[in-house]
Amino acid sequence: MKRRAFITLLGGAAAAWPLAARARPGVPVVGFLNTLSPTNLAQGSLDAFRQGLGVAGFVDGQNVSIEYRWADGQYDRLPALAADLVRRQVAVIAATIFGTMAAGKRLELLCQLIPKAGIIAYLSNPTNPNRELDAVRTAAHTLGQQLVVLNASNDQELDAAFVAIAQQQITALLVASDSLFFDRRERLVALVARQSIPATYYLRAFPQAGGLSSYGNSLADVYHKAGIHTGRVLKGEKPADLPVIQSTKFEFVINLNTAKALGLEIPPTLLALADEVIE
Repeated sequence: MKRRAFITLLGGAAAAWPLAARARPGVPVVGFLNTLSPTNLAQGSLDAFRQGLGVAGFVDGQNVSIEYRWADGQYDRLPALAADLVRRQVAVIAATIFGTMAAGKRLELLCQLIPKAGIIAYLSNPTNPNRELDAVRTAAHTLGQQLVVLNASNDQELDAAFVAIAQQQITALLVASDSLFFDRRERLVALVARQSIPATYYLRAFPQAGGLSSYGNSLADVYHKAGIHTGRVLKGEKPADLPVIQSTKFEFVINLNTAKALGLEIPPTLLALADEVIE
């Protein structure tokens, strides 16, 4: 099989999985490149990826081997990790990079949660190469919502951002899709709680940790599709001939306990839209 590189754009998450051993002769190797750490990707996401491979008849450890590479939230490590996989002559690289398509909808839902919101802060990691901020600014303009951008790329800057939130009398917070924030989700949720402001995040893991709400990709769906696409390449289809795929399954999660603590009454229309309500 000729060596191929295939990059899949996903909407990210994370769980522990060790580096696979080198494949037996004749067994193709898939390079799995992720922005998170191996201790933080939800195990179900990796299971979904392997199940997607299984649709094409590939079983990890039998007729395919997977080499895992983790950036640990450091985006500048991605080129070197990808280059390492290329040197190892993997057949396919499945790269899980955060997407931007849900960012505007996330802001819209936050505005519906707090109809009389004053200034909303958008917490972003400036080292993240995606352009989610563009989508958020466009949505804010459409909604007529005042937006302040706060940047944080490490723990010290994260603390400073919340000092700014208090000083600028921010009334709500929108958190960007980013590995740094996912890795620190419990700490981030605690910082938000101290400010007693509503916040919306991009993955259900945040409201599960006590955040108010989230709207974003179903990780199981995203990783399953990535596995299917990777399997098609392994079977000989040319990446350039394959259609671009995007996850169409999104999850809206609301934590009612957090809403009550904030004194918020969630509109029935939003409760009806929610895929999960945590009580």
